Amino acid sequence: MTDENMLFATEDQMAELLEEAPAETLTDKYLVFLTDGLRFGVEAEYVVEIINNYAITRLPIVPPYVRGIINLRGLIIPILDIRSRLGKAPAEDDCIVVLSQNETQLGILVDTVDRMVDVDRESISPMPAQNTQELISGMCSLAEGETLLILDCEKLFQA
Repeated sequence: MTDENMLFATEDQMAELLEEAPAETLTDKYLVFLTDGLRFGVEAEYVVEIINNYAITRLPIVPPYVRGIINLRGLIIPILDIRSRLGKAPAEDDCIVVLSQNETQLGILVDTVDRMVDVDRESISPMPAQNTQELISGMCSLAEGETLLILDCEKLFQA
C-alpha cells in the first residue's frame, strides 16, 4: 500500500497492515569485557576508548574500589576497580575502559576486553529481586551460549 493510500486507510486496514509488517527487533551495541571470569556488557554509547598499561596515580582516603586517577590528554579521570566494586578480590589489571556520561568521564579497570555485540533489547532479563548487586541491571544469553551481565552505567556514575 502506498503512503498516499495509507492516509485514507480504515482502522481495520491499518491493523491488517501492522500485523503483516515484520516486527522490528530493537538492538543495542554492547562492549563485552571479562572480569573475574564473568562476562559483562556496557552500552557502546558510553564507551569513549580503551587504553592499556596506563600509569594510575593512587589517592589517599578514598574507597577501596577507587584505584586512583589518570591524566588522559589533560583530563583527570577517576579509575574504579570493577572487581573491588563488585565485591571481588582485586587484581593487577592493565586494561581501562573509559566511559562518558553527560560530559563526565570515568575509567573502569577490567581483566580484558572481548568484543562488541548486538543485543536484542527484549532478550535482556531483569536481575532477580533479591539481587544485592545494584550495578547489574540485567542479563542475557549470547549466541555462543555465554551469559552476559549488563552493567548499569548510570548507577556506576552515581556511585
